[in-house]
Amino acid sequence: MGYHLRMEDEAAARRAARANWPIREARLTDETADSNGLTADERLAMMWELVVQAWAVAGRAIPDYDRAHTPVRRVRRGDPDA
Repeated sequence: MGYHLRMEDEAAARRAARANWPIREARLTDETADSNGLTADERLAMMWELVVQAWAVAGRAIPDYDRAHTPVRRVRRGDPDA
């Protein structure tokens, strides 16, 4: 079996596995059973605390730059460096 066909088979298997994932769409402002009565702002504040802890564990300072200077790397599909 050629490389391309094997990749298509693997992609089909991943799609089939994802078809059974328990996915639900909710707005940030929706109160859901798993929000524990917290507002969207409170939930986001909890995530910020995790970010601060993760950077501290890594021993690095949290980057401080505006969005226009955020470092990004564009990778195209099929790029050998991807």
